[in-house]
Amino acid sequence: METDVTIAIDDSDAKLTDQVVASFANTPDLRLRTLMQSLVRHMHAFVRETQLTEQEWLSAIRFLTETGKMCDGVVRQEFILLSDTLGVSMLVDAINHRFASGATDTTVFGPFYIEGMPERAYGENMASTPGTPAIVHGQVRSTDGTPIAGAVLDVWQTAENGMYSGQDADQPLGNLRGRYRTDAEGRYAITTILPVSYPIPTDGPVGKMLSATGRHPWRPAHLHFMIDAVGHRRLVTHIFDKDDEYLESDAVFGVKTSLTVTYRERAAGDELARRFNVQGPYREANYDFVLDRS
Repeated sequence: METDVTIAIDDSDAKLTDQVVASFANTPDLRLRTLMQSLVRHMHAFVRETQLTEQEWLSAIRFLTETGKMCDGVVRQEFILLSDTLGVSMLVDAINHRFASGATDTTVFGPFYIEGMPERAYGENMASTPGTPAIVHGQVRSTDGTPIAGAVLDVWQTAENGMYSGQDADQPLGNLRGRYRTDAEGRYAITTILPVSYPIPTDGPVGKMLSATGRHPWRPAHLHFMIDAVGHRRLVTHIFDKDDEYLESDAVFGVKTSLTVTYRERAAGDELARRFNVQGPYREANYDFVLDRS
């Protein structure tokens, strides 16, 4: 016979929460006060709801400590990876990027961006490692349809081994990274290699968490974009390969249908290949970005 067990909340528990919340009452910054008091209420509620044991609490402290140790401040950011895999990054993204109707959807920034990557010419090849050649091109427009000249597209992706430069010591730092600019008609063109699906790093605490909970670490193939243009809001997004097997189960919950694209097979030596000096058969993807005005 099953018996319902109701866990009583001791008055002293509630008084402790009230006491901690009150300790932040004189915080000069109103927003900081709101965040800290809400954090305390929710954390205390979690501890009560789960009846957290001392051993579980200590394990959590150790997990967070090890997460911090995996962050190098340049390429590896395990806390962002943790946020991504818990869906927090996408929730923050959704709350903070409610763009005008028609603007391109945003998605997670990811933990592998590096500042100061090479300035690239229109259509320049950013790949110095092998792979299936690909040309990605399109136009950047404002929500009213006006082409945006001089928009800066900061682009990065993994090599065929599923690793980013900076993460992989065998890749030049600027490999598969670059800053492109749109021409007078708002057009951009990138020569690269076909992106591949890859696992997020599993050698740290986040990987252990995924393994313990029976989750896979794979992300569908994609290119990262951070696009800036005068008078417009910055856009951080990806474009995903429409045929990738992990679109429905992205480990970081970053896929949106509007951000998928088809990489069409193209024969060697056609007009586009000659224009950008691509040798042999290649893939072509076309995607237009729409930016929200500031």
